[in-house]
Amino acid sequence: MKIHNTVPYFLENFVPTEEFLRQYHEKFSPHFKEYFLYHCKNVDEKITKAIQIYPEKLCDIKESNDKIEGLIKQVQLTYEHKYDVEFTKDVHIIVGAFGSNAFTHRQIIPEVTFCLERLSAIDEHLEVIIAHEFGHVLHNILSDQEELSWSNLNWNSPFTWLLQEGCATYFSKQVTTAGEPVYFSYDDHGEEWLNFAKDHQSRIVSTFIEDINQQSPTKIFSEWFSINGGTHFGYTRLAYYIAYVVLERLIEKHGERKSVTIWKNPNFSNEVNQVLLELVR
Repeated sequence: MKIHNTVPYFLENFVPTEEFLRQYHEKFSPHFKEYFLYHCKNVDEKITKAIQIYPEKLCDIKESNDKIEGLIKQVQLTYEHKYDVEFTKDVHIIVGAFGSNAFTHRQIIPEVTFCLERLSAIDEHLEVIIAHEFGHVLHNILSDQEELSWSNLNWNSPFTWLLQEGCATYFSKQVTTAGEPVYFSYDDHGEEWLNFAKDHQSRIVSTFIEDINQQSPTKIFSEWFSINGGTHFGYTRLAYYIAYVVLERLIEKHGERKSVTIWKNPNFSNEVNQVLLELVR
């Protein structure tokens, strides 16, 4: 596993101009390809705004940069020891334009990118989001070991997204120690969100089921999985909580390994849907 860190260049050469930012993106274009394809919409507008915000974020970006590589290696080794796997795909560390905070690439065993302008510089927060993204990679490694037929998987299904996010959150809790809200917010601002999700679980899950039955996958993703959603309840990304609760129920029924690789089963969607229905009873 190789870590490609573009941030030292950004910090050493930073000037608050769009020209500098575009030059930085161009210089390290291979490390930004996935970011601009899928994780940073309205690029020109975001770049204009980012230039205004960066000066007040530079200290946090530097602090995050000073520790993130060490934390990545720590999480990597902990996962490899606990699950007897090996992480071989590249990791990219960038300063983006306030799009996504971190993501896995669209690959079977994916590479990972971390965007430091969107991340907390606190060790606990960084550890959790690193463990979350590496949890996605681990999920795919374990599934590949179980000979999942990747070509048959419906990547555009809310049931697939639920399993992915449930597993990433679950795995992150196995290798880090943090306050429970951090596993969903990756900062210290998630307590209200988590309390709302717990207090209104049945109503939230019921509404989610209604949307699955009535809305397109695109609308479901936007409302339930994206930071741009939240029109139903005023809170975004509530599917992340649903996903974790669903995975907990699956593990209670089937155990860890069978549950995280359950998407190889032909009736996978039905099993997840059954758990959702159980959560509203």
